[in-house]
Amino acid sequence: MTALVAVAHGSRDPRSAAVVHQLLDVVRALSPSVDVRGSFLDLSAPLLGDVLRGVYADGHRSAVVVPLLLGKAFHARVDVPGAVADVRLPGLAVTIADVLGPDPRLESAALRRLASVGVRSRDRTLGVVLAGAGSSHAPANALVSSIADRWAAGSGWAGVEAAFASSATPDVPTAVARLRARGARRIAVASWFLAPGFLPDRVSRLAGPDALIAPPLGPDPEVAELILHRYHSALPTPLAATA
Repeated sequence: MTALVAVAHGSRDPRSAAVVHQLLDVVRALSPSVDVRGSFLDLSAPLLGDVLRGVYADGHRSAVVVPLLLGKAFHARVDVPGAVADVRLPGLAVTIADVLGPDPRLESAALRRLASVGVRSRDRTLGVVLAGAGSSHAPANALVSSIADRWAAGSGWAGVEAAFASSATPDVPTAVARLRARGARRIAVASWFLAPGFLPDRVSRLAGPDALIAPPLGPDPEVAELILHRYHSALPTPLAATA
């Protein structure tokens, strides 16, 4: 059996790790035969290197690391490979799977979270902000913007604007102002975050006290299915998929 080692960014906010573990519980429920373990790059325990060493100590000789990241920014391109390389276990074959985004299942989860706070399609009084973390890597931001554009074309809302909590523009107040200028009388915020923490809280504050705030993607069944899909796609051999 090849272990599935999920790795999230990590946060000083304990809610973040708690939600990641809840999501991985859904993954385990969907595929009980897979050894699913959670880890973090920083700020939360256990760290990725420690989990990989534990996987090896428990008898595994192969593992797939699935980054719980929504885009291919710095953490995916640099931090995850670096943490894997630092482990230095010649007897453990480690494959790094693709990040979670882009994928329609993430969009479905984000729309379900919006619906959970009362947002409905075809409401011309409503403007929606799709809020992500923001990155110095422009393609990661462009991914969020492309989703916002797609939603705007088919939702029937007054408009949809991408916004970012840090490192990129527009920020949330700018996106809200653009929606107001388009005639939106109410504002809702869709979350392009996997779990709660400092940046989602910042987005909520900047959106204003009257905004409808959708929770992060969290322990959504389609997100869990996506994690398993990334794992199976990265398995080193067809035989491993049936182990």
